[in-house]
Amino acid sequence: MYKRVLKRGLDILLSIIGLILTSPILLMTSIAIRIESKGPIIFKQNRIGEKGKVFKIYKFRSMIVGAEKGGVYETKGDKRVTKVGKFIRKTSIDELPQLLNILKGEMSIIGPRPVLTYHPWKYEEYNQEQLKRFEIKPGVTGLAQVNGRKDVEWNRRIEFDVEYVKKVSFIYDLRILFKTISKVFLMKDNVNVGETVVSSSEKIEEKV
Repeated sequence: MYKRVLKRGLDILLSIIGLILTSPILLMTSIAIRIESKGPIIFKQNRIGEKGKVFKIYKFRSMIVGAEKGGVYETKGDKRVTKVGKFIRKTSIDELPQLLNILKGEMSIIGPRPVLTYHPWKYEEYNQEQLKRFEIKPGVTGLAQVNGRKDVEWNRRIEFDVEYVKKVSFIYDLRILFKTISKVFLMKDNVNVGETVVSSSEKIEEKV
């Protein structure tokens, strides 16, 4: 009942409230991005969502146009990140446009973070246990994000995601939400410290 009905209702309510309360921040961020560098204000990227369906995630653009050619990982002192981008990434303001993804029914407030279509692996390369992470809508934040966020190796992140899917409840979501707010205020674990995906050979060995 909660997973399919109440959770969706809360997502819609909270995303509308979030858009209203953060509207001044959304406006100021949009102006700052437009003034600082050429390119779109909103960055759109293909991600894998519920049941493996691909959708476009929305973020405030925090890097120069074409930054993806330089690799998946952002590191400390990354020159691809703009000055405005550095601030909105540190404060997680860059994630606010995902409230629109929630209203569209593509995402939830809490859930496994939506992965790239090619990273850490393609959809068909996830094993049966890992595929359970795609049984519900992806979230703006989740269990993996409050347990290390970007410095956690991908296999471990997915273990957290699967654990969340198995335990999802209103109380569980509430706990994750409060932990997320704490991490955002402390601005912890929001920069990749290095590659966090196992090699192809290690991945194959694990799946066998």
